[in-house]
Amino acid sequence: MKKILFTLLASLVVATGAQASSEGPAWDKAPNNTNDLVALQHGAKLFVNYCLNCHSAAYMRFNRLRDIGLTEQQIKDNLLFTTEKVGETMKAAIDPKQAKEWFGANPPDLTVIARSRADFSKGSGADYLYTYLRTYYQDETKPTGWNNLAFPNVGMPHVLWELQGARKPVYEMHEEHGHEVQVFKSWEQISPGLMTPLQYDQAVGDLVGYLQWMGEPSQNSRVRVGVWVLLFLGLFTFVAWRLNAAFWKDVK
Repeated sequence: MKKILFTLLASLVVATGAQASSEGPAWDKAPNNTNDLVALQHGAKLFVNYCLNCHSAAYMRFNRLRDIGLTEQQIKDNLLFTTEKVGETMKAAIDPKQAKEWFGANPPDLTVIARSRADFSKGSGADYLYTYLRTYYQDETKPTGWNNLAFPNVGMPHVLWELQGARKPVYEMHEEHGHEVQVFKSWEQISPGLMTPLQYDQAVGDLVGYLQWMGEPSQNSRVRVGVWVLLFLGLFTFVAWRLNAAFWKDVK
């Protein structure tokens, strides 16, 4: 009986180790750019130019970008490619039927993607997107020619490859629980992009910040109001405590 329990326990440990090694890299911490209007404007520009070709943001209207400091004329001149009305929602340029034929399924809507991808064991949805957009690599065995460490066997090609360039991961062998597993070590640049690695990371941070803001445009106002409400409640509690003490001080 003890041998059976020991064997089951050992199998569980090995399986857990194998699962942990196949879950991909840890998520990098995304910069918090939701209060930086310049970063949000740059992120909106990247989103419209690189994401809106295939993905929609059906619950976000173009004129809502006024909240990040853009005028309607700036929106019309620089960001209005898929429609002629600034009050329209952000719909993808691609035909849904063509998207299904090319990718096997319609690309998901990105309005709340930064909120839906959170994983308490790894990080926020912004952390996932920040890691995902920075871990693409060339893989000739895939139909698109690309793969991703954070999302293995991803169907989406690397739309930002011109900015980042082409890379491939470098692995090293580690022994875990008596088994050798491949562990990601570093990146090898195959061809340069239009941006340096630092510039690309900053651009992805701006894009992710915009996606995070788009998921809840009023989040910063909500936080500010919440802080003032807590301060008011704290002050009111102190005043009520002192009034109570003054009212009962002569009562025995």
